[in-house]
Parts: sequence; structure tokens; C-alpha cells
Amino acid sequence: MNNLMDDFSDDRLAHDAKMGSREAFSELALRYRERIYHIIFRFTRNPGDADDLAQETFMMAYKSMKHFEQKSSFYTWIYRIAINLTLNFLKKKKKEQGRGDYIEGYAYTEAPQSPLFSPETHSERKELGERMDEAIRSLPAAYQAAFVLVSFQGMTHAQAGRVLGCSENTVSWRMHKARKMLQAKLKPFVSEVRP
Repeated sequence: MNNLMDDFSDDRLAHDAKMGSREAFSELALRYRERIYHIIFRFTRNPGDADDLAQETFMMAYKSMKHFEQKSSFYTWIYRIAINLTLNFLKKKKKEQGRGDYIEGYAYTEAPQSPLFSPETHSERKELGERMDEAIRSLPAAYQAAFVLVSFQGMTHAQAGRVLGCSENTVSWRMHKARKMLQAKLKPFVSEVRP
């Protein structure tokens, strides 16, 4: 890859890609592939599905590049494509398999055990993490998307709104509702764990 492109802004690369430069699009894909993969994985919890959907995201973006009006950043535009593809994929998967099968297929990623925690504490933290992930996946798609973008991707409500195609206030409302739903779902478990 041409090292000169490393210095180009996303806007410049997006403009060049719109004009047909494959090298410019390849540089944009290099810049965002990991972030796109991770946001998709956060929803699917399946490396194969995340990889396939990330590839599909970039293929769709490449085919649609000439229609990208650059009213938003490339980052916002590619995230919107990734989120829409992922939510559609999950809806289809849920219909095909049923909710129970999807949850059973979930792979919890365990954090390394700290010597500061007893085995019981570690087990409780792991179970809380599993229940939290399950509760997040059970949120309605719009609330789940807002929650993941803000809580796990570190986006502001305004940034998440641009990705999701809604207002900052709508994201704020969805975050409020998502937190309430998560509190309700996790309350019985948190009460059990506390002495």
C-alpha cells in the first residue's frame, strides 16, 4: 500500500474512492476494518458471523461509494451500513432459529482471573457478565444498537445518532429506556449476589 495515503484524511480518501480509486477505498477499509469487526462482534458474539458481516459491510460500501454524498463522515456512513446489516442479520437469525437456540449458541469471553478475587467472586463476576450480555441481547434492536454504540464503542449520543440515523435526543431516550430495562432484568441476579 502506498505510504502517502497514510497521511490523507478520510474525507480526501472518500472523495478519491468516489472518483473510482480502489487504493483510496482500500486505505479506508484498512483504517476501519478492526473497529467494524468489533462492533459487529459485540452484537453477534460469533467470530465467523462478525467476519462475514464485516466483509459484507465493506463490499456494500464499495458498491455504494459513488452514492456517498459526504454529508456525514465516512466513519459514520460505514458504521451505519454495518449496524443495519447486523441488525437485519440478527432478526433473520432469530426468526430461523428461535430465541432459545441463539442464546445457547452464545460464546461468553472470559476475562483472565485476577489474584485479588476469590474463586467465588470470579464465578459471580463471570455469571454477572453472562447475564448482562444476555440482557443486552434481549433489548429491542433500536435500544440495543444505541446502548452498544454508546457504552461499548464510546460514542457520544450525537455520534450514535448520526450512525443510527436519528436525533441525539432519541439516542438519549433509548439509552434511558435501555438502562431501565437492563436494571429490571438484572435486579433479581444482583440481589442474589449481594450479601
